Amino acid sequence: MSAARPLLLVLLLLATVAAPPCVSAAGGACAAERFSKNRVYAACTDLPHLGASVHWTYDTAASSLSVAFVAAPPSSGGWVAWALNPDGDGMSGAQALVASPKGSGGAYAVDTYSISGYSLGSPGPIAYPTSDLAAELGGDGRVRMFGTLKLQNGTGEVNQVWQVGPVSGGSIAPHGMGSDNKAAKGKLNLVTGAATAAGGGGSLARKKNTHGILNAVSWGILLPMGGIFARYLKTFKSADPAWFYLHVACQLIGYGVGVSGWATGIHLGNLSKGITYSLHRNIGIAVFALGTLQIFALFLRPKPDHKYRVYWNVYHHSMGYTIIILGIINIFKGMSILDVEQKWKTGYIIAICILGAIALILEAVTWGVVLKRRKSENKTYNGTSNGHLPLSM
Repeated sequence: MSAARPLLLVLLLLATVAAPPCVSAAGGACAAERFSKNRVYAACTDLPHLGASVHWTYDTAASSLSVAFVAAPPSSGGWVAWALNPDGDGMSGAQALVASPKGSGGAYAVDTYSISGYSLGSPGPIAYPTSDLAAELGGDGRVRMFGTLKLQNGTGEVNQVWQVGPVSGGSIAPHGMGSDNKAAKGKLNLVTGAATAAGGGGSLARKKNTHGILNAVSWGILLPMGGIFARYLKTFKSADPAWFYLHVACQLIGYGVGVSGWATGIHLGNLSKGITYSLHRNIGIAVFALGTLQIFALFLRPKPDHKYRVYWNVYHHSMGYTIIILGIINIFKGMSILDVEQKWKTGYIIAICILGAIALILEAVTWGVVLKRRKSENKTYNGTSNGHLPLSM
């Protein structure tokens, strides 16, 4: 007996060391999860975003993956989804299992989606044969989704994507655009259990950020600066004609950058079929159209002493101020859609406040200059003199 004890200890140690590595992945809060119908999984991991977890048993010989995904929808009666993407690390190309409530009873069921582009599309077959699809709503408000997928032989590491969203009018509605939603993707090693979050944010996120930066710089900063140059600098005789070239430079550069931002937005809309931000889109189209009219209006500008110049001035100024106001409004709309960090909103607010403060100061200074000039020259203000408040260009 005494000789057998050391042998037994050695065997236990070897068994511990030789245990399948995926079993060791069962740690953290997910390890305490219990499922109905005595479902048990060999491994699990707590995903880094959206409070979700994934549980699985992987039969390497048969390339069969039994999986359970657990997450809470953002609101009662919402949907949850888990997907594998054989082509990339994002939504486009994902082969998804989506659990949502069906019928008047609110019981959950699972549909499969082969996602092309950045819209969910219609339910249909996916690249992986599936079986045993089921879902249930727990008393804690979380949805548990189950299924078995037949993977390609030799699969070890996969790209996973997961998401949650609301249901509106009985249909699956777009998910939120918060930082957690955009970061809900990564790699999962089915053998070792290692799960890593995807870095960067993907090409779509970069395109959205590019769209936002281009429009904020153009419609939101350069165009207001050009308006300030035209309205205030022309009051000073020493600034003529420099104010005109500064004004035109800001407006043309701002328009060019703005067109790039607008085109990026159209491209994003084409990539996100089924996801529409109508007000943001319509304001963007209006700003682009009015900006284009302003550019063409430069070629129709009458001479300063022409009888129609006053009407051109009214048109040009009213369109210019409208573009600036709509542009700033739409920038904040876009920030809300992208759910940018507060520091970016604060930074843009500070930039606008600085431009506004400069405008107020120059408004007071130029009125003082004009009133003093009126008094000294004893002229009636008609808005066309080079030394008066700028109502013409």
